[in-house]
Amino acid sequence: MERLSIETLLRENAYPGRGIIIGRSPDGRHAVTAYFIMGRSENSRNRIFVEEGEGIRTEAFDPSKVTDPSLIIYAPVRVLGNKTIVTNGDQTDTIYDLMDRQQTFEQALRTREFEPDAPNYTPRISGILHVGDGKFNYAMSVIKSNQGRPESCLRFNYAYNTPFAGEGHFIHTYQGDGDPLPSFCGEPRCVNVEDDIDDYTRMLWESLNEDNKVSLFVRYIDIEKGAWESRIINKNK
Repeated sequence: MERLSIETLLRENAYPGRGIIIGRSPDGRHAVTAYFIMGRSENSRNRIFVEEGEGIRTEAFDPSKVTDPSLIIYAPVRVLGNKTIVTNGDQTDTIYDLMDRQQTFEQALRTREFEPDAPNYTPRISGILHVGDGKFNYAMSVIKSNQGRPESCLRFNYAYNTPFAGEGHFIHTYQGDGDPLPSFCGEPRCVNVEDDIDDYTRMLWESLNEDNKVSLFVRYIDIEKGAWESRIINKNK
């Protein structure tokens, strides 16, 4: 699969919605993940990322303006041992809880469907990074309606057992703007990853549509040592 420029993909799509990137830095040293959220409505834009334990959660920037917290307030990132879970909804907790009971990533997601936000039926996108003993692999999942028909749920799982240096994969919720919003389709896009966390974070943030971007999280995990560092950028300050 051709490796694409994540900068170009983001600049050419004014509304990819929520997105997950997972990959390996070009020097091979770091497992990399990024998660961003965008919004069109005041309710969706009224959010920030905040740290919570080893992960993050969304929080209302102005609590007085919240109209429906059900699909916008959740923990996008949680850590379970040597596993980092990244999703676009409360399925983060489902994956965490069921994997803690010895179920697999795929088994946990079998209990969930796309979001109940008709007529969009937003896909649930999820990823998991396994980093331990000097090894790294990851998996991604997309759960979506069948062409906008809620009676049919489609499930796609992708496993990356030998991530190449400098390469990652990108999934997002929407193909672009629209009414209803068209769901992501096809395989995760093969995209570039960079060595420097600050350069990569800056590039991703600057590539997201200025009007619609809300928050960005980036984490680099040292594959040999397990130590990590993160960056958070919130449009609301």
